[in-house]
Amino acid sequence: MCLLTFIPASVAPDPTALRNGAESNPHGHGFAVIAGPTIVTGHGMNAEEVIDLFARVRAQHPRGPALFHSRYATHGIRTVDNCHPFHLDGDQRTVLAHNGVLPKRVHPGPYDWRSDTRIAAEDYLPSEPFGSIDTYRGFRGLESWLGSSKLLIFTVDPAFDQQVYLFGESKGQWDNGIWYSNSSYLPLSQRYPKRYVCDGCDDIDLYWVGRYCGKCGWCFACENRFPHCECRQPRARSTRHRARALNRPLALPVARPPTTSST
Repeated sequence: MCLLTFIPASVAPDPTALRNGAESNPHGHGFAVIAGPTIVTGHGMNAEEVIDLFARVRAQHPRGPALFHSRYATHGIRTVDNCHPFHLDGDQRTVLAHNGVLPKRVHPGPYDWRSDTRIAAEDYLPSEPFGSIDTYRGFRGLESWLGSSKLLIFTVDPAFDQQVYLFGESKGQWDNGIWYSNSSYLPLSQRYPKRYVCDGCDDIDLYWVGRYCGKCGWCFACENRFPHCECRQPRARSTRHRARALNRPLALPVARPPTTSST
């Protein structure tokens, strides 16, 4: 899945959203912040450490755009070398980060431990296969190649017309001035319809059957935890009905004479 977060200039990041995304995408994290003529980057496997470092760097450079990425590995090994963002062709002035699965052209071959995004950044995209992304044709060509994926490029290279290029923007969502590539920045209880989320334990079960949570026994109808469900109250039996039942003689089986069979 991955979560790619774009934080425009002068917008404060949301640490809670970053932590939610890191929890759902735990295979490495990284960030980039444009700081004047340079881009400050950081990578790591520990989410808390990387988020804390990002917060400090961002506080020092609040007027530059920033990105944060949490990885869910689909190609390549789980190592800090495969954490986004990646430098484009090794150029320290340009970085990119991605969410999704890229076409097979950049999938790793045998004994290649790199991720598909890293291969694209190092081997494929530097040649500008679709032309310059500063042109309509080049931008749309790259966006079409990406398919349902999203890609974010930061650059301070004067050869580019802009510093920020966001591909697949419509496939993500804006929330309080910050763009997220998917909904994994939200708490679990807000990512799915309410009927799938247990209010008793916050467990999510997309296949639950029946009235009760299979984990804690919460009743979705009366919203009480087992055994305090109020949906099925036992019927109170009247005193007269109980007395009739006690005075009724016990029915015994009728004795029957033995039967003999003729041979």
